[in-house]
Amino acid sequence: MEKIIILDFGSQYTQLIARRVRELNVYCEIHPFNKIPELDASVRGVILSGSPYSVRDAQAPNPDLSAIKGKLPLLGVCYGAQYLAHAYGGEVQPAPSREYGRAMLTVSDPEDALMKGLPSPTQVWMSHGDTITRVPENYRLIASTEDVKVAAYHIDGEQTWAIQFHPEVYHSTDGTQLLKNFVVGICGCSQSWTSESFVEATVRELREKLGDDKVVLGLSGGVDSSVAAVLLHRAIGQNLYCIFVDSGLLRKNEFEEVLESYKNMGLNVKGVKASAKFLGDLAGVTDPERKRKIIGRDFVEVFNEEAQQLSDVRWLAQGTIYPDVIESCSVNGPSATIKSHHNVGGLPEKMNLRVVEPLRLLFKDEVRRVGRSLGISEQLIGRHPFPGPGLAIRILGEVTPEKVEILQNVDKIYIDSLRAAGLYDQVWQAGAILLPVQSVGVMGDERTYERCVALRAVTSTDGMTADWVHLPYEFLADLSNEIINKVRGVNRVVYDISSKPPATIEWE
Repeated sequence: MEKIIILDFGSQYTQLIARRVRELNVYCEIHPFNKIPELDASVRGVILSGSPYSVRDAQAPNPDLSAIKGKLPLLGVCYGAQYLAHAYGGEVQPAPSREYGRAMLTVSDPEDALMKGLPSPTQVWMSHGDTITRVPENYRLIASTEDVKVAAYHIDGEQTWAIQFHPEVYHSTDGTQLLKNFVVGICGCSQSWTSESFVEATVRELREKLGDDKVVLGLSGGVDSSVAAVLLHRAIGQNLYCIFVDSGLLRKNEFEEVLESYKNMGLNVKGVKASAKFLGDLAGVTDPERKRKIIGRDFVEVFNEEAQQLSDVRWLAQGTIYPDVIESCSVNGPSATIKSHHNVGGLPEKMNLRVVEPLRLLFKDEVRRVGRSLGISEQLIGRHPFPGPGLAIRILGEVTPEKVEILQNVDKIYIDSLRAAGLYDQVWQAGAILLPVQSVGVMGDERTYERCVALRAVTSTDGMTADWVHLPYEFLADLSNEIINKVRGVNRVVYDISSKPPATIEWE
């Protein structure tokens, strides 16, 4: 399979480069700059990412490009452009002022392969503190901005290009065309990596890998595990055994509804009610990390107990997706723990099973496209992400059955209202949070002292960053009235207008 390799220098935009390349139906992989993979015949080109470092820093990334530069098509982006100048005889200095934001790019060589079809001027996005003040002799300038003379260059005699701006962000209005010029025009990729081709290749590989072995998979009701289950079912049929655990922390009626939808898909699913165990173990616990760890441990125990009742299971299937894989092998090792990951670890070691992860090459939006190719219902494919620990991390403080019931009722009104108003599909993720405070209110001429709930709705592409959704005031007003009137114990509703960063999507 032809592919583009992206060498990661730690930029916040590296995943976005990969997404843009894949949107062109070209497969690509992200690798740390210091762990360059084998460059076999399938590798058609290499992209160097940006970086938070300056090339002049003592600890700056310093990749070995001896097997790449001059031998494969190469595109340096931002830090990558500065590195290719600095390391080969040019000069990079601090910019007079940090160059951040929109700029107008003037193309000086419209016939250059990287610049073909780009209007001049065209808007691009800058994000750098250094600037290239001098390039080596055989580096030919092909584009500039008012403040950045060396905005793009081509090394004569090589298929090596570099750009000082970020084509992968939406603010670069013709960035997709530039990337297409590189991966299709220069690298010669055929744009044949589609959801249909992924399904065909993956089912074939799963059949070869698993044979007649039995596989067990923990279903969550979410998109990732559901698509993984259907892919595996298509490959090995009834040798796939699915377990769906009800922790008591799911949305209202979700356990029954999801089980019914899985039956209609022909999957071999066993539902396990275990709310008493989860809620009992969470009693008295208020620390968010402890709650996550207890839920993770209980899930492992319940899942393992059920799986052991199956004979001759050899494999554990997981709905791991590509952002999880990237995080585990990033430039600086696994990212600092902001909170324990939603996915539950520890199962493979505990159960002595080999792991199969059919979605580990895909981003979230690609998982959805594959799901549609598999014929999975839009109601399931379009579901908002839901955290592994469930409503426990949307109940701030101690989790009790009473609080779970209150939040389930609020959440159902909220989600149903979004659907009824035609707003559900405009939102990446929505949920209600039960706050550990009470406030004074008035109902029926009587003073009340009851709970407050916060509503959260964000837009995002993959959850890495998110903006709050500007839901209509009229909708929020009607929703607040309905929640307060119908959910006993709640007398105040607030709306969260924080973006990520600095806030996270979930409150715990």
